[in-house]
Amino acid sequence: MRTPNSTVSQERSLNVDHVEVIVIGTGISGALVAEALTAQGRSVLVLDRRPPVRGSTPASTAMIQHEIDVPLTKLQRQIGADKANAAWRRSVKAVNDLVDLVERLRIDCAMARKPALYLTGDQMGKRALKAEAEARRAIGIEAEYLNATDLANEYQMNRTGAIRSVASASANPAQLTAGLLAQAMQRGARVISPIEITDMAELPGGIALATRQGEVVTADHAVFCTGYEFLPQMKTSTHHVTSTWALASRPLTRLPDWMKQTIVWEASDPYLYFRTDDAGRIIAGGEDEDAAAANSDPDKLVRKATIIARKLHDLTGVDIGRPAYSWSAPFSVTKDGLPIIDTVPGFTRIHTIMGFGGNGITFSMIGAQIVAAKIAGRSDPDRAIFRFR
Repeated sequence: MRTPNSTVSQERSLNVDHVEVIVIGTGISGALVAEALTAQGRSVLVLDRRPPVRGSTPASTAMIQHEIDVPLTKLQRQIGADKANAAWRRSVKAVNDLVDLVERLRIDCAMARKPALYLTGDQMGKRALKAEAEARRAIGIEAEYLNATDLANEYQMNRTGAIRSVASASANPAQLTAGLLAQAMQRGARVISPIEITDMAELPGGIALATRQGEVVTADHAVFCTGYEFLPQMKTSTHHVTSTWALASRPLTRLPDWMKQTIVWEASDPYLYFRTDDAGRIIAGGEDEDAAAANSDPDKLVRKATIIARKLHDLTGVDIGRPAYSWSAPFSVTKDGLPIIDTVPGFTRIHTIMGFGGNGITFSMIGAQIVAAKIAGRSDPDRAIFRFR
């Protein structure tokens, strides 16, 4: 199956019988969950209050990184070495699993494996980054430390050091999501929208969901994949919503060869990150603010895009001129940089995936694997690491 665009045909009527699993959300998390469950042969209903492939998914810059927002050395101190090491290893595995899945399903979404550069910044200098690279290698994750001379010679960037790693990728997020949903539908899943869920209850051996239209639908399990619009039961001091900004340039013809093949981010706060697409556009972002509503300010969007473009020029020498596109979005973060993948408190058959930080697509893959295993009655070895905290 090849899916050339982000269009998914959906139904509008909730005239359905009992199904095994209801997935709420048609973004990347819901699509991965629906694909994983239909691969098990389960009957799946996917609901969303928006049309498919909307919400935060198309706003993703789709830098599919194995590198977690919280560095390995810091996470080891924060949650213990065993859990931190397992989380980082699982992140590497998730990227590889996702790329393999896309290749196996032949989803046309510009998926490409890419090396990543993690540059020194105001949060981690060269000694800290060298220690980080050593810690990653010690647990079996490939990481090469580059000094200032290496970085200048190979990438023409003036920083005191960087980590070069191989287990990352990039893709078109809307096409990826649409392709996964189309695969699930080919196996019998139904996608219905707009349907807004307003209440939920657990029954003996199943669940019931109520809609704003007063309808009720039942299933054995439900999985909420609603991104930053999370369930009230999942509110916790360890997780909150913030704001982020991004831009895309017009197609550029004179990009350095390394920039066409590498994703880049830095150990700074706020940080800059960027990649390119097949058309030669630079997609860059950052300038995050710890405020959930800040992304709705149109004047701030103009200012943030200007700052991102200037930082990109200062670092790489590439002047993109006026961005072709700029956008902002809410951004869910956790104190430890890890997602929340768990059963909703007070329930045994209602599950959720949330709190993605800068690794949304990677963590969505982990979430789909953990939730699919739980519904199948299997225990995922890393489930406890991502539990509700």
